Amino acid sequence: MESETLQPLLRRLQEARKQTDALFSLLAPEALYERPIAERHRLVFYLGHLETFDWNLLGRGEFDLESHNAAFDKLFAFGIDPVEAALPTDQPGDWPREPQIRDYNRTTRRRLDDEIQGLEGMKALPPLVADGTLLHVAIEHRLMHAETLAYLLQQLPYEQKRRRATSSSPSAPARDPLMAGLATIPRGTATLGQARRNGNGAAPAAAGEHFPFGWDNEFETSLVDVPEFRIGVFPVTNGEFLEFVRAGGYRDSGLWNAEDWSWKESRGLAHPVFWEPAGEEWFCRGMFERARLPLDWPVYGSHAEAAAYARWAGRSLPTEAQWHRAAYGTPDGGERIYPWGDAPPDPTHGNFDFAAWDPQPVAAHPAGASAFGVQDLLGNGWEWTSTPFAPFPGFQPFPFYPGYSADFFDGRHFVMKGGSARTAECLLRRPFRNWFQSHYPYVYATFRCVEE
Repeated sequence: MESETLQPLLRRLQEARKQTDALFSLLAPEALYERPIAERHRLVFYLGHLETFDWNLLGRGEFDLESHNAAFDKLFAFGIDPVEAALPTDQPGDWPREPQIRDYNRTTRRRLDDEIQGLEGMKALPPLVADGTLLHVAIEHRLMHAETLAYLLQQLPYEQKRRRATSSSPSAPARDPLMAGLATIPRGTATLGQARRNGNGAAPAAAGEHFPFGWDNEFETSLVDVPEFRIGVFPVTNGEFLEFVRAGGYRDSGLWNAEDWSWKESRGLAHPVFWEPAGEEWFCRGMFERARLPLDWPVYGSHAEAAAYARWAGRSLPTEAQWHRAAYGTPDGGERIYPWGDAPPDPTHGNFDFAAWDPQPVAAHPAGASAFGVQDLLGNGWEWTSTPFAPFPGFQPFPFYPGYSADFFDGRHFVMKGGSARTAECLLRRPFRNWFQSHYPYVYATFRCVEE
């Protein structure tokens, strides 16, 4: 890769910065030091973390530049895996003041951009810079945090946010998606992951495919034979999940495994955290307002809640391979780059790439359907699978970020596929894998059910 190709990546990094800057601009002044989700850092951490990550990866790491604030380089370096025990106990006064952090951020961006610009025309670049790997890491890390910030902000009181326009309209459903039923997926092969071109994470163009980057858990290619099964044409909706709630699903211990039941009871959960009861009526918590529960939106919830619903329905959650087969497979045995084909994503295909703040009806994007007629696969909500997050055969951790994936190969995290309204387009690539623990209900995650 010639050095001039760094310039498009630098422009993409600058665009990603605009996304996260815009999210912080939504906050009322007093909200920066709030902790909207108990298992996460205060919002102020993320203000410093994004630049610190880039600095530790590129500035202090690859470029070997002298630090301009070593204390911040350490303080903002690592986030928190949301766990149920040992919740953070820090107080607002434990964190630096906002002007200090913003000054650190400005200096970091200027120094990194100057260094990258200075590489223009150099004949010999460090390999991980020359092939774009480190810049891709910086870009996608930031865009992933743009989604994290969005669901953190979702849990803030409305008065602590400055309202922005949204394309979602919580109206009554135009059709009843419950009638769509299941799609039959014939036996076939699912290709998980992507092939490695070199040791730095780039992948080859093969069979009309080209994924310019991949995180370490996306490699190597893994072929899985998938027997015939049936899968929901749409993700489970609020309306469908409401039937589960009304049927006493949260009170029936037989629908939950012992660990999930203990967690639910300890939290006092009786419905998804995005829902709010008001007498006999139900409302949902949108980003900027509460609305009457839209029955045709996908339901958001934890893996534990999704699994309990699936048992109640006499079904199960799909495996990662089943989800891939339904999304990317074709009746003739081939596979597509995207569910709808090989054309790049556009707004007709789904609700993604920061186009909306909230979900949309699950039947709103028929142009995004797979070859088997399965809809709403990319965008509108990540989809839980029953597959524990684990490496593919041939896995090699990133040498510059060895714990990115490996720290979570513990059997307690589950693969999610697809994407949400706040997922960047570059993360919609077929081999991308997201993951969370079973007992984390705040992420924009839905699910669909399968019958073997």
